[in-house]
Amino acid sequence: MRRSAPEPAPAPPPALSPTLRILLGLAAAVVVLVGLSLGREIVGPLVLGAVIVIICQPLAPLLRRKGWPRWAATTSVIVLGYLILAVLALMLAFAGVQFGRLVQDFASDLQQTALALVDWLRDLGIDDQIAAATASLLAPSTLLSIASSIGGGVLAALTAFFFVLAYVIFMAADASRYSRAESAFGAGIRPTVDRIASYNRSVRRYYVVNAAFGLVVAVIDGLALWALGIPAPLVWAILAFVTNFVPNIGFVLGLVPPAILALVVGGWPMMLVVVAIYCVVNVTLQVLIQPKFVSDAVNLSLTLSFFSVIFWTFIIGPLGAILSIPLTLLVRALLLEGDPGTHWLRWLSGDPDAAIPAGGPPTGIAKKKR
Repeated sequence: MRRSAPEPAPAPPPALSPTLRILLGLAAAVVVLVGLSLGREIVGPLVLGAVIVIICQPLAPLLRRKGWPRWAATTSVIVLGYLILAVLALMLAFAGVQFGRLVQDFASDLQQTALALVDWLRDLGIDDQIAAATASLLAPSTLLSIASSIGGGVLAALTAFFFVLAYVIFMAADASRYSRAESAFGAGIRPTVDRIASYNRSVRRYYVVNAAFGLVVAVIDGLALWALGIPAPLVWAILAFVTNFVPNIGFVLGLVPPAILALVVGGWPMMLVVVAIYCVVNVTLQVLIQPKFVSDAVNLSLTLSFFSVIFWTFIIGPLGAILSIPLTLLVRALLLEGDPGTHWLRWLSGDPDAAIPAGGPPTGIAKKKR
């Protein structure tokens, strides 16, 4: 009589229960996030430096293909990165100085507008304390403190970044060595290398597309404000360009200051015209057109994109709003994309490549779109 094959031994139970593993993971995440928050003055500039190098890195292989020596190509990446930082710093410094002068020049008009707003809110039956608190947002001291805190935070981060010049130089110099990782460790490291390369392409495409659309939005908004006679249209154009890098809520951040100034200069009709122009321009470009260009690069759900802005701003300060998407993509690449069992979490985060075909088992890491 034919003997039946022995049944396989049952798998040993996991050492930790799923609930305990989740609690330990959450505890470890809290420790890491607290450390990042305490070291925000270092973490923010370092992440910004990494993003700058990722954006500029394709210049090096391009120059090497043209016959440039390796050291010259690497130096060009470093120079381009610091040119970008210098332009950003000059733009922010110019906008901050001009905004301060504007608040001083229109201090009396702002005060009168605030008083008129209080009277209007009182006529609507709103409590005096609420009306006063709302009108206090137009106080020159409030506007100056907001501008100085935001501008000071960004400029402080940019200044700190220059103190880690050696880090940027070394990272740019090591980029060519990292590209030879597969030849050093074999084909087994290819999934990790592909994951890093995919992340770099996503970050690069995200910022390039945002910069292009931000420039278009800034030019249109600036010309519209100039035609309406709103003071300092160049300042508001710079603000529109910078806030375009803040997902979802950047449009509102760039709209509020020129709308308030339009209220002071031309009253409610002028303010409504400015709001209408911004809504038409930004909704058309940033909501209807721009997402089609960045969806392949980011693949994040709208909820996660919005939450990431608030979350990373809370963790590392003002730079977190601009770096929120790269940081969220990095967390997903490190924690989710290397584990086939987390395909459903990747799909919830907005990655369509993580979906499992109907009736098919998980196949590991889905192939990224090129």
